[in-house]
Amino acid sequence: MALSPTAAQRRLIAAADPATGRLKGPPAQLAALVKRGLAFRHPRPPHDHFLTPAGHRVREAAPGPQAVAVAPEVPAAPDTGGGFAARVGGEDAAPGDAGPARLREVRSAWEGLLELRRMTHPDGSTDRPCGWERSHLVRAAALALEAAGHRPAGPDGGDGYRVRATPQPEAVAVHAPDDATLRACATTLEHAGWQPGEHTDPRTRTRYLLASPRKV
Repeated sequence: MALSPTAAQRRLIAAADPATGRLKGPPAQLAALVKRGLAFRHPRPPHDHFLTPAGHRVREAAPGPQAVAVAPEVPAAPDTGGGFAARVGGEDAAPGDAGPARLREVRSAWEGLLELRRMTHPDGSTDRPCGWERSHLVRAAALALEAAGHRPAGPDGGDGYRVRATPQPEAVAVHAPDDATLRACATTLEHAGWQPGEHTDPRTRTRYLLASPRKV
């Protein structure tokens, strides 16, 4: 845990760009926010500073003395542990999962993942999945869908997507309630650097996607 940011630092956080979390201010104040885990410095020129998910939470919280959890410096790829995790469909939604805070967390995770692609691909490209995604196939595909605005299914099914592991290496199955939603998910995954293909379950005759990360 870390102490709450100072009043000056809170003003910088409050003035951050509402969409991207981009910060502007004195270098010393920005560096202090980075040390607290509330901001990160982009590794590429012009080396702008952006809020981390913890910084966004401070921005949303009411002013006053409080403890702030220190978040790791980015790029913050989605977490499969106790932190952020994209919704794969079928799980219980936590309070606030459909609210603006969740949308910001998803957007921040997706932007962090794109930066992870940029930094780990030799050519600096962001148009295809990186190593983290290949080792977390279900979460990576779910993040691409959730970041594009698709709705995950609830615990009782419903109208959303469900992403599941498959016996095939480097492939996930994506289920949707109707063909239109399935095709929309296929388009999203293709734009995110995946190779989706429609298949039919021989037993149930239901359609689903089989999607793999594109390599080139």
